[in-house]
Amino acid sequence: MKKFIVAALATGVVSVHGQQPQSAPPQQNSDSFRFKSGVELINVTATVLDSSGRFVPNLRKEDFTVYEDDQPQTVTHFSSERVPVSLGIALDTSGSMAGDKIRAAQSALDRFLFDLLDRNDEIFVYLFSNYPRLLQGWTTDRTLLSRALGRIVPNGGTALYDAVEDSIPLTAKGQNAKKALLIISDGNDTASRAGIREVKQQIRESETLVYAIGIDGSEEGTVRRGPLPPPRVPMPIPFPFPGGRGGRPRWPQNPPQGGSGGWSRASDERVNVVALRDMTDDSGGRTEIIHDPQDLDPATSGIADELSKQYYLGYPASGKKDGRWHSIRVEVKNSSYRIRARRGYVAS
Repeated sequence: MKKFIVAALATGVVSVHGQQPQSAPPQQNSDSFRFKSGVELINVTATVLDSSGRFVPNLRKEDFTVYEDDQPQTVTHFSSERVPVSLGIALDTSGSMAGDKIRAAQSALDRFLFDLLDRNDEIFVYLFSNYPRLLQGWTTDRTLLSRALGRIVPNGGTALYDAVEDSIPLTAKGQNAKKALLIISDGNDTASRAGIREVKQQIRESETLVYAIGIDGSEEGTVRRGPLPPPRVPMPIPFPFPGGRGGRPRWPQNPPQGGSGGWSRASDERVNVVALRDMTDDSGGRTEIIHDPQDLDPATSGIADELSKQYYLGYPASGKKDGRWHSIRVEVKNSSYRIRARRGYVAS
């Protein structure tokens, strides 16, 4: 009996160790769409337009040349297919957005969410007035987003930079490889603790495509009127606004100078086009300025269309972690085409 058991065990051991090792999964085609860590692969999303501003389709990897710090790179990953997007929306809900602007924004975003984006795209929404507030975290539930947007009541100042500062890290947590942020605002920043320089640096360190739509419907020097804000009670000790990255409190540095819903010079409230472009252009996104709230619908439609018609290119990273900015330039064989892509990255 003992001999039988020993023989059976020996046979079992041999049968287990005698199995052929499992073959490694086939390597992914180098032309397929794949994002990897920026340490291993530098990811570039490129929008190619002709002289009339129309998207140029059917380009191949061989049509592109990518330069880093003016040195040509070997493009190892390429795709022209539409891929799911993790998209954040940062919506201005300051007092100056009351009325036609917020209604137009709600209507345009409803169409954007239900009709223009892919069903596999996920979205989050940040609102910002005196401080940013996460209205809805990552979700693919369009009805949930629409209901939340429908309950917005504009009021307060414009903490635009703080909203972007909080939104960029959240985009990095999206489940889709392609990540983007859409900013909609009608005014200059009046309430943020963050500055444009640190926000721009944060965007440079991310792979997020940043788009902005600025609503600039007033003439220079005119006066806007809205409901007067409640009386301000003097407070000898500064107090933190809730919210903020990582749950940290926000300490107001300067009192709002516009967009609070009361009387103010329009020049204080008007869109800061330079600041918006500082946030969008390095990322490969863009800024669009409209003068009528009803133009929000075609503006958001154009961005949705662009997100579905872009090229992805990836090339191996140099391995440097010098904390410096490394420029990126993308060219195509047809020199008449215009290309928009991220202008570089910070090797941190």
